[in-house]
Amino acid sequence: MQRWHGPQDRPEGRSAVTIGVFDGVHRGHQRVVARAAERARELGVPLVAVTFDPHPDEVTRPGTRPARLTTPAHRARLLAGLGAAYVFALPFTYELSTLPPEDFVRRVLVEDLRAAAVVVGADFRYGHRAAGDVALLGELGEKYDFTVEGVPPVTGDDGAVVSATRIRALLAAGDVAAAAAALGRPHRVEGVVVRGHQRGGSALGFPTANLETPPFTAIPDDGVYAGRLSAGGETWPAAISVGVNTTFGDADRSVEAYALDRDDLDLYGMRASVDFVARLRDMVRFDGLEPLVAQMHRDVDQARAILRRA
Repeated sequence: MQRWHGPQDRPEGRSAVTIGVFDGVHRGHQRVVARAAERARELGVPLVAVTFDPHPDEVTRPGTRPARLTTPAHRARLLAGLGAAYVFALPFTYELSTLPPEDFVRRVLVEDLRAAAVVVGADFRYGHRAAGDVALLGELGEKYDFTVEGVPPVTGDDGAVVSATRIRALLAAGDVAAAAAALGRPHRVEGVVVRGHQRGGSALGFPTANLETPPFTAIPDDGVYAGRLSAGGETWPAAISVGVNTTFGDADRSVEAYALDRDDLDLYGMRASVDFVARLRDMVRFDGLEPLVAQMHRDVDQARAILRRA
């Protein structure tokens, strides 16, 4: 997979293209990209997945950027895993947002990518004020010599359409299991391990990796979770704490992960990620150290049992 931010590194010849924000690369996105990969194989051309950076809402409605489900690098890896040979992070600028639909298609799909086939979600919109839809894209495809296919959305077991907006709402409510079902995998939060208050190992007996996350990261609701911690090419089952530690009067919200039964890890300064599998409980205030440590032992036991089943 090659990832680029400009047309200078585009593939030679024509390509199959799928385009969208693709935040989360959830099950709906996976259906679209899988169909685009099929078209690429049928035509014998590479698949280019086009995403946007920054999120279009940040340009068209400043200050309304939604929480990000995936970092650009993680998104690119997921798209590559679905068959994308190239991932084009299209810089979303004010100028781009004001292009009429046909100008957008001509500049991006025709001139930059030489599209032979375009596969998008059935609700894909583009151009100034989102005036373009799949029907218009089909008409423009006939004019500029590429085929168009709109892929219908995926619905969950509850009948709701799988969308990034819904997944963000599930995470905000702490329902990481339902979010994982919509994503097709556990939700991941990435960051750099930094030094926190350092109570975990010395005072509590549970040394944690404290993640400093990028701005706009979609972090689940405050609580304690079972999941996995990954860093340096290794992965460990983990108990994860999200929120403010009111027992110690802390003010800053944090994401901390304890690798089960490991007190020998030195991860400071490393890039790490945590995957959220199940919610264990809400964050609560304890009257002292002893009841907190007792509850942490119960959390670890519960996390271990859940992750063994998972």
